[in-house]
Amino acid sequence: MSDHLSRRALLGGLSGTALFAPSAFGQGGCRDGYALTGNARCPLPVDQATKPIPEVFASTGWKTTALESFTIDVVDYKKEAAFYAALMGWRLREDDGKQAIMDVGNWGSCIFRAAPASSFTPAANGQLPRSAVKAFAWVIDKWDARAVAAALSKRGMTPVADNNGAFQSFRVHDRDGWDLQICNDKGLSAARKRKPIAQIGAPPFAATGWDTVWLDHFSFRVSNYKESASYYANLLGWRRTYDEGTQNELEAGDIGEVLCRGGNPFVAAQAGTPKGAVIDHISLGISPWDVEEVRTALESRGLKAQIDTSAAHVGPDGKIISDDIYQAAFQSYHTDTPNGFNLQISWNTLDKRLALANAVKPKALRKYQTPGQQPLSP
Repeated sequence: MSDHLSRRALLGGLSGTALFAPSAFGQGGCRDGYALTGNARCPLPVDQATKPIPEVFASTGWKTTALESFTIDVVDYKKEAAFYAALMGWRLREDDGKQAIMDVGNWGSCIFRAAPASSFTPAANGQLPRSAVKAFAWVIDKWDARAVAAALSKRGMTPVADNNGAFQSFRVHDRDGWDLQICNDKGLSAARKRKPIAQIGAPPFAATGWDTVWLDHFSFRVSNYKESASYYANLLGWRRTYDEGTQNELEAGDIGEVLCRGGNPFVAAQAGTPKGAVIDHISLGISPWDVEEVRTALESRGLKAQIDTSAAHVGPDGKIISDDIYQAAFQSYHTDTPNGFNLQISWNTLDKRLALANAVKPKALRKYQTPGQQPLSP
């Protein structure tokens, strides 16, 4: 028997163990059914759970053309930057002693910003985080600063200009107070076309040789996912896939996905969810992908490789187990960065961008197609 088959047989034999137990990051609170007794996240029938709300405001007509950046506060930003360079193939563009700006492939930029440990909010388990995503910025088409400011003000926002030479942008806060920056194409998105010359510090381990090719998703937890989906669809032109009852996955142009997850306003217990938003993890598509080689690369570098296929099924013994990663429509691993951020690494690319959404779409929704939303395969 070959080494490949031996390892596959071993992993397959462990499918009922904790290694393949349903991940805490599994998609959708309604994926196993609607109006379920004891499921506080999905207590309504499908037609009520997925009922649309009035749009929060009229569409701007803008389209998202690029991800300008996303900002992560970390206690040790140099260590985090070196980690992503070695593991994910990111390139250092700038380090001013307070933060590092890195190219994420040719499609995005990440700003690792130094922050004291005392600035982080303690987690529910009492532990003090050492990293947190704080903001994201997006490039739109049809840039005209006066028109953009007027459109934002008309929709109840207070735009604050943040410009640097030819680069122009406005910062606003969304319905949950999240820091959102709307930009022209003269900033980091333009800088990425030039080769960076900054030098990264000592790598924590040998480089994997991977390229980060796709924003699989930001896991964006909000107070009211229907409201947030409407907000970003009408403000930035993101395409909604489908309303699952606890989440809606949005396509941010051809950059990737933003998975809005949170309270359903039609569920009484969730309608009063306090305002607030957090990105609890980021999933990134890499190339090349091989189930075993990626796992081996992580483990040989002393990193966790937690399997996440997002979809699950009932096994012969009646227990819920995750789908076999070798056969799953969505393949990924979770690991932890040096500052404790949850990083998901997947095989999704632009060509497979709806693989996850299709894999977890509840059967009760197969017959539904909401006008204006992206069709999914049956």
